[in-house]
Order: sequence, then structure tokens, then C-alpha cells
Amino acid sequence: MCGIIGRVGDGNAFEPLLTGLENLEYRGYDSAGIAVQNGSGINVEKRSGKVDELRESIDDTPLEGSVGIGHTRWSTHGPPTDENAHPHTDETKDVAVVHNGIIENYAELKSELADYGHEFTSDTDTEVIPHLIQFYLDEGMDDEAAFRRAIDELEGSYAVTAMFSGDDVLYAARQGSPLVVGMKDGEYFLASDVPAFLEYTDSVVYLEDGDVVIVDDDGVEFTDLDGNPVVREPETVEWDPEQAGKGEYDHFMLKEIHEQPTALSQALEGRIDTQNGRIALADFEPGTFTDIDSVQFIACGTSYHAALYGSLALKQAGIESTALLANEYSVSAPPVDDDTLVVAVTQSGETADTLNALRRAKAEGAMTVTVTNVVGSTAAREADEALFIRAGPEIGVAATKTFSSQAVMLTLLGQRIAADQHGEPPADLDSLLPELAEMPDAIDDLLAETDAEAIAERYHDSRSYFFIGRGLGFPVALEGALKFKEITYEHAEGFASGELKHGPLALVTPDTPVFAVFTGQEDEKTLKNAEEAQTRGAPVIAVCPEGHRAVDVADAHLEIPETDADLAGLLANVQLQLVSYYAADLLDRPIDKPRNLAKSVTVE
Repeated sequence: MCGIIGRVGDGNAFEPLLTGLENLEYRGYDSAGIAVQNGSGINVEKRSGKVDELRESIDDTPLEGSVGIGHTRWSTHGPPTDENAHPHTDETKDVAVVHNGIIENYAELKSELADYGHEFTSDTDTEVIPHLIQFYLDEGMDDEAAFRRAIDELEGSYAVTAMFSGDDVLYAARQGSPLVVGMKDGEYFLASDVPAFLEYTDSVVYLEDGDVVIVDDDGVEFTDLDGNPVVREPETVEWDPEQAGKGEYDHFMLKEIHEQPTALSQALEGRIDTQNGRIALADFEPGTFTDIDSVQFIACGTSYHAALYGSLALKQAGIESTALLANEYSVSAPPVDDDTLVVAVTQSGETADTLNALRRAKAEGAMTVTVTNVVGSTAAREADEALFIRAGPEIGVAATKTFSSQAVMLTLLGQRIAADQHGEPPADLDSLLPELAEMPDAIDDLLAETDAEAIAERYHDSRSYFFIGRGLGFPVALEGALKFKEITYEHAEGFASGELKHGPLALVTPDTPVFAVFTGQEDEKTLKNAEEAQTRGAPVIAVCPEGHRAVDVADAHLEIPETDADLAGLLANVQLQLVSYYAADLLDRPIDKPRNLAKSVTVE
């Protein structure tokens, strides 16, 4: 969950490295550092805190050199201190390393190296890597051989990039953590994610587990750990560099909320035919899912809420399905066989828990599909098929446009599965598709007329916040609560509406606003549950269309446009995203970089 950047080429590496770290800070912002080859050795500057603090500390004396590496950290081993910040070096300062992942056998390696006299200065697992490389250098190996031998001894997940004093070369390896190469006109980059170098090049190569790369002025050599050549073809990233900037917005999160109409338009393009009432998913020929008996959705966090949305929609179409937390899948997975479809939902395609669940499902014979935002990601490569949501880069740690795009793609996938299972399109498809095509315009209208800022102002100093919904409103309630707690740091909980009276009602006070999501499914029951809280003094905020009966009962109202009941929750979700954003802004929270969280969770 850390960010790696490396650069080789003409000119000074300092600015590309700092820019790369700033672009990667959504992956971790406990500490940051860079190391540059300065002609007489490796110059390392690092410190706890955010990347802009690192920049301020070295702006007056920028580091010189054409080759360098950088890192922004999300702490796993050891607190965020200057000593624990990356890059880490060996005792001679001739080797510098940055690392993302977890070295599971670091304690054993550290003990063995200490027996040989190596002294460590940090609490991190990463520091064993440069010391291990140094050990093999002392044994007489050259740089490349020492790097390969050290990597071979590591257990766990890692993306590692190393540089050596006096050698304008970067060495990198990947196992279980993402690493991508960027290249253009004699300038080469290594990074955890494409936004790190998107303003410099859109030509990328996604590394695979077991890859080792050597990067110098002459280009990039791709091999396996034993040095055997491997072929990795470059791809062109279809992201505009401006998408990775904030533009006119104060925060990435607000920008990405407002990008949802565009994201959904991209997701739907070429995939629905409203005139003929057809879904056109190119990778899934008619009959693909005919022999499937059950569907399991696996995901974590916001992606889990999208998976739950997809699972409930599929159940409504008469197909057996369930949504499971990927991090619990290894201990509580239902039976899997070759008649099971497992759908892995992961924004980055690199979520460690989801990848492990996906691999387990494949090993047991299930058909697998991944729904992701990143072409070339591990999940996209390892699943039998990939369905890309086309949301573009999302920098804010709190997912917004990716949730909407995931939920829409899962709705389409569910309709295709149901069509194969029943031998004909679902009866409501003719009415659903036109409403789906109108979703981008509906969100545009909502964004232009929302009262979310006023609602946030009215209730932002409350003690606790509840979010309730039924059916497809339930995952939206869960997601609304997650967004609120993620970025406001205030207590928020999401419930199935009927569960309110089975315990949570004991927590309701006049200082507990209840946001009730009305989708057109079982609305009278949801309203009754909301009124049960209201009679205990809680203010109720109805999220529903104008003219809905809940408007007359609730204390406040967030309007959503009229639409199909299967889609209304997605509009309600946008309103709840905005409430969370404005409440966090009033509380002066670091909205794009909430404490203790990182965008892509690549460790278990």
C-alpha cells in the first residue's frame, strides 16, 4: 500500500521523482523519501510526513542526478518516523531500496544478517533487503547477481526497486504487489501505478509476478528471476493526464463525484442497445453462463458494497447468488465447483485479499470474472475474463465514481447471466436499459440541484449518524456510512432498515440523524423503520424523489430524480457522497488523504 517511483534518463531525476510521489500519495502518506545517483554516490533524503513536506525540506538544495528512486509510505512495520521512511540503504550507503508489500520472513533474515555483524536502524521489514544485497556483494557477486540472489530469498509480497552507487541502472522485481514500467524517448520509469508518470508517458508495461527488470539509458530488459528473457508488450494507457489532476476543484473527491456522469457514459458506451433491448458485452457470447448454477461475488470495502448491489440485483432476477468479503473467503467460502461463477470486484485489480480469494476459486475449478478499473492489473490477467469499468483514474482514497461504475457493470453482467439462465432476456430489461442510458444525465441534474451542502451544515455536529435502506437500498446505506466515517472521522453505521429495531435503535437519540434511502422497493416498510427512529427524537433525512410520501414525514429531504427502482440507489449514493464530502470539509478533514487509510490495499 505504498507508492514506488523510479526514473532513468537524461536530465535531472529530482523533479520527475517528486512529481511521481505527489501523484502516488493516495497510496500512502505517512512518510516519503527519494534517493538520487549524484556521480559520487547515492544521496538520500527522507522524512516522516507528507510529500510536500519532503519537497519543502529539499527545494533549496535539489538533488542532482539522472537516476533515482522514491517512495511514499503507508506504515505496516514500524511507526511513521524519519528512520522508517524509505529509501533504505545498506551500511555502506552503496545500495538503496524502496519496497511495497510485506516480507514475511524478514525477522529470520534480520537475525541471520545481525549474526554476520549487520546493524539495522529502522523497524521496517524493508531494511533487510539492502543489507541482504550488501551481504552478497561482499561475497563477490556483481550488482545484478546480488540483487537476484537477495530477491530469491524473500518470502511474501513485494515490489522492489534498487539502485547501486556508481551504476546508472535500476533493478526491480515483483511478486504479489503491483509494478509498472513507463517508457518514452530514452526516459524510463518504474512505479506502483500509472498516475505516477502519466504526464511523461502513456506507454506502459505491466509486470507480472516473478518478473525482474533492468532499466538503464539503453532501455528495459525483462527477465524471470533466473535471468531468462520474458516478453512483455507495451500498452497505451487511455487516460488523459488532466484526469489525474484536481482542476478547478478543491479536492479530488469532489472532482471525482462530479466525474460520475462521464464515468458512467464511458462504462456504458457500446454495451447497451436501447433500441433493440440488448446488452452487448463483447467478451461474453450468448450462452457463456448457461451452465452456471450459482454466482459468488468477492470483494472488500466499497467494492464489496458494489458486489452486494450486484448480488441482490441478480437474486431479484431469480439467480442464486451471494456476496462475500474476500478477506473472509478463505475461512467461510461456500462450496465451489466448475458450475460456480466467481466475480471478483476490485477497483485497482491489485487488492491482496481479493486476489487470494480469486486464486482459491480458480484452483477449485470455478469460472472467474473480474470487474476492475485497471487494464493490465493482476486480477484482470488472472481471471478467465475481465469486465473493465472505464472510470478513469481515481485519486481520492474514498472511492466514488468507481463504486457507481462497478454497480452499473454488475447490473449489466447480472442481466446477461439471467438471460443465459432463463433462455431469454429478463422481462424488465426493456424498461431498465433506457433508464440506465439516462443515468449520466440524471446524475448531472442531481449535481446541479443538490441540497447536500445545506444538509451537511445542518447536521455536521451530531454525535452519530445512521444510514438505512432495504433491498438495493441496503448496500447504498452501507456505502453511505462507510464514506461518512472514512472522511469525517465521525461515527456512522449502515443498516438494513428492518434491523434498526433489533438492537441499533438503543443508540438512537436526538443527536443521531438517520439517512433513509428510498428506492421504490418496500418503501412503506423503510418509512415505518425511519419513523420508529423519529419517535425517539432522531431527525430523519429522506433520500428519495420529490413527491414521495417520505418527504412529508421526514425532517429533511435529499431529492433524487425519478428512475427505475433497480437504479434509484445509485442516485441516492451520489447524494450521500456529497453529504459526506461537505461534512468533512466543514470539519476541516484531509478529505483526499484520510488518516490511516490508503487507496489500494495490496497487503493482507
